[in-house]
This record gives sequence, structure tokens and C-alpha cells, in this order.
Amino acid sequence: MDSIAVKCMTCTSALGRGMTAMRAALTDERTGLVSYECPEAPLTTSVGRVADLDTVVFPEGFEVFDCRNNRLAEMALGEDGFSDEAASAVRDFGADRVGVVLGTSTSGIGSTERVYADHARGHPLSTPSNFSTTHDLSSLSRFVAERLGAKGPCYTISTACSSSTRSFSDGARLIAAGLCDAVIVGGVDSLCETSIRGFNALQLLSPGPCRPNDRDRDGISIGEAGGFALLTRADTNDRVVLSGIGESSDAYHMSSPHPEGKGAIAAMRSALETAGLTSKDIDYVNMHGTGSVYNDKVEDMAIAAVLGEGTPCSSTKGFSGHTLGGAGILEAAVTVTALTEGFIPANLNLQTADPELKCRIVGETIQADLTHVMTNNFGFGGNNCVLIFSGRG
Repeated sequence: MDSIAVKCMTCTSALGRGMTAMRAALTDERTGLVSYECPEAPLTTSVGRVADLDTVVFPEGFEVFDCRNNRLAEMALGEDGFSDEAASAVRDFGADRVGVVLGTSTSGIGSTERVYADHARGHPLSTPSNFSTTHDLSSLSRFVAERLGAKGPCYTISTACSSSTRSFSDGARLIAAGLCDAVIVGGVDSLCETSIRGFNALQLLSPGPCRPNDRDRDGISIGEAGGFALLTRADTNDRVVLSGIGESSDAYHMSSPHPEGKGAIAAMRSALETAGLTSKDIDYVNMHGTGSVYNDKVEDMAIAAVLGEGTPCSSTKGFSGHTLGGAGILEAAVTVTALTEGFIPANLNLQTADPELKCRIVGETIQADLTHVMTNNFGFGGNNCVLIFSGRG
């Protein structure tokens, strides 16, 4: 695989705005999960909510994109100097050579929920919504491309919880194919009732903050996140490269992984192969680790099969909740931060590790020298994607 550099990265979630806030929460072992509040339809669970999204103001001419998802995108674009780095790429390479590939699973569905709610209250269209610029999956990528002045290939990926992970794969391929010199990747998924009620209907929600890999884990917590990374061809000065990508689509079941972890195993092995690495080279794995009884068990089985039982692993969803289509960019940001800052984040809320799990679960944040790190995201329908990031110097 061609060497692809991660030039700049930003992410906003319940842990705070930007990479510095995220790092502080990780090292302080501070969760962003709070009790879910909805007086109209009470439900006992926890969520990872981004604060102050209602205060976001869109630039003139972009108001048509106004929805919670694009508000989160706008907020994230303002952190870590990302907009300036993207503008530099547009100037250096030309707008037509800068692509935008982003992932989302719910997009701006919250806007449509409000329209239906207004209609049910007897106030049809009191909350007007333009489907194509809010709810539609293409809305996110169109908004970001127009906002940053990028005019290269532009599209949205929606493969459930691996959506923004897969954006890295497509971005790297666009560069390798010579279609782009730089690609803005990442994604956004925001809280909406469809997600929360849908997972509740599947009996997958934890009544409290999720506890991935815990003996008594009882479900997931839903969160929201938005983030971006700027990919280019790597040169000798780049500190972080996207060294490996692995994908699979086992299509075993609509909402459950293959019981033997075949899809996850195939994706991890493919990532190692494209990176030219062996199982012994991986210093840390950021697990998909949702906190559901079955998913954590299957992922543990898959990691043990590919990497063995000694590689340090943790799930960081106890910090943020499961951010669905935004999980890939959030956990890529966590993994890159761990790589560059030299630590392994805690598997937060772990009280008693499940004795049936084989992997080495890291319960507390520890300092560590890392060179090659892996992050896993496995989506509904068997959409699996694994990334390996490597540090230089």
C-alpha cells in the first residue's frame, strides 16, 4: 500500500471540543456519558452528548444545511486548525485535487423527526426542513466540501458503525489512484431518537454507562461525534502514517457478528498484510468494544486468533458512548493520540474483567512506547474495517 500521511486531525465528542480536550479526558479517565433526558418519552440509559450545539452559527449562505449533524460538523471544523490546514491543501494542490469522503449512519434524521413531531402536534411544517441538505446522506459531505472549497471527488459512506472508518480506506485509494492529492476523511453522527429508540427496541441499551469487556456488561450507550483527518502522500517529515487497511463484508446477520468472528479476523489479517506487519508488531488495539455481551465476546475471540492474547487492548466507548457512524473517526483520533503521546487509554468502567475473555484488557491508562497501533470498527450487516497507524521518529 502507498504510504499515506495523516497531516492533520480533529475530533469533537462528549469528551470535549478538539484533540486537546479529548486527550485530557482520556488521561484523566473522565467519562463524557450523562443520563439521557426526554420528558416526553422517558428511558433509562446514558448518552454521550456534545454540549452547546444549539449555539453554532453557520456562515452566511450555509444556513440551508442547518441540522444537528451539520452543526456538529461545523463545530468540529473549527478545532485544531483543521479548516486552515484544509485551506492550505486547496491552495497547494488546487481545489479539483482535494476530495471529501465522509461517513455517517443517521445524517440529519433529527430534522425529519422534528417535522413529524410538529405534524403530530397539529403544526405541520412549523419546523421546515430541506431533505437534501439535512436528512440526506450526501448532505454532510456536500456541506464540508462547500465549506472548505474542495472540488474533487465528494461522497458519503454509510456502512453503519464502520462508516467513517471506511472513509480512510476510500481516501487512501483516491490518492493511490492519482485522482486526488489530498482527501478530507472522517465523519459525523449525531444523537437522534431513531438511534436511541432503535437500539432500545433491539434490547441493546445499557441502563447506565456502558462497561465494555466487563463481566457484568449489559449493553451499549449511544453517543455522538464529529471529526476529520487530512490525508496526503507521505514524505519523510510526516510523524503519523496510515500504514494498513483491512476490510471485509461477511454479511452473516443484519445486527450480529459471525459467531466465530470470521469477518473481524479477515479484516485484521488484511490490515496486517497491507501494512507489511506481523501480529507481533502491533503495540495496542483500540477495540470496537460496544459493551454488548455478544459483540465483545466475538471481538475478543477474533483478536486472540489474529494477534494472540498478549497485545494490550481497550475499548474507549466507556468515555464517549458508541458514536455509530462517527465511531471510526473518534477512535482513529484516540488511537493516533495514544500513538503520538505515548499512552494506552483505559477501558473505562471496567470493574471486573470478563474471565471468559482471552485478550489483555488494559483497565487503567498507562504510559507506553507505541509504534504500530490498530483500531477496529465492525458495523451492522458485517461491514468490518480495521486501520493501522504507525509512528515515525
